[in-house]
Amino acid sequence: MKAALAILTSLASVALAPVASAAAPQALPVAASQALPAGLNLRDIHEPALPSLWPPAPGWWLLALMLLTLLIGLSRVLWRQWQQRRLRARVLRELAALPATDDCQALIAGVSALLKRVALRRFPREQVADLTGTPWLEFLDHTGGGGQFADGAGQVLAQGPYALAPPCDGPALRALARTWLTKNL
Repeated sequence: MKAALAILTSLASVALAPVASAAAPQALPVAASQALPAGLNLRDIHEPALPSLWPPAPGWWLLALMLLTLLIGLSRVLWRQWQQRRLRARVLRELAALPATDDCQALIAGVSALLKRVALRRFPREQVADLTGTPWLEFLDHTGGGGQFADGAGQVLAQGPYALAPPCDGPALRALARTWLTKNL
């Protein structure tokens, strides 16, 4: 039994010896710390520089391309709307500049020419160019006249330019033409 106790004691001392040496750090001898050469110009550790902002990452290029495409598309839409509003204003000014109700023949000819110009711009030439008389009035009713060209104040457009003294209701004709122009511009 004494022999077994002696073996256990020696094993315990061997197992505990590395733990004790690892737990307590040993001091360097003075000669080892003075062994560094004094002529070395050592500096502190520096962190690397931050990544540069140029050139941007591919995601930023893609975002810039999408924004540029959106900006170009939006500018085209706004340009077309501006042109459309400008055209509408110009045509409505032309309608307002037509002769007063005293000269019905000039008013009828002016309204008819203005409506024909706008119809040729808005609809296919094959559909509009050869229309006169009743088919022209039906076309105007179908495209925004609401039946007022064939049955209302717009009837004078069919025969008015060819009559010597056509009877017309100038304010009603102007209002009807303004309504049609507004719907088709």
